[in-house]
Amino acid sequence: MVRVYVPKIGQVIPVVGRESDRIVEALSRRAGDDPGVADVVESIISIWNEIDTTLGPILGKRGIAMLYKRSTYLAGSAYGWIPGSGTAEGLPQALDLTLLRAALMEQDKAVALDGGGALFRTFYELLSSLVGPSLTERLLRPIWDNC
Repeated sequence: MVRVYVPKIGQVIPVVGRESDRIVEALSRRAGDDPGVADVVESIISIWNEIDTTLGPILGKRGIAMLYKRSTYLAGSAYGWIPGSGTAEGLPQALDLTLLRAALMEQDKAVALDGGGALFRTFYELLSSLVGPSLTERLLRPIWDNC
């Protein structure tokens, strides 16, 4: 289940929906049967790399990096261990997953899966707010289906 911080009410609430379920299912499928934390981390990182490769020609490497940075900021309010939540100065030039990988490796697999799912869900919602849900679905569907 994905949880999202809602500033207006000052609470973290569970979000259940088709895309939320798809993201968690995709992560679970990619991690395999009875995964360890390393399997979960590699699944999350590989999906981010696919997002970067697939959407990079459309949004640009900096565009993907900015959406990722904003996603970490928003998801970091509910998952304080998610790195890069707005602390770095300047505009990112490309997606850098080094800090995310290290932070995920420090979590148990359930927490890593939950936080990784929240980060993807936040990215999906940000992208939807820019290009619309229909186009976002079409752009990301091949990535979720590839898992």
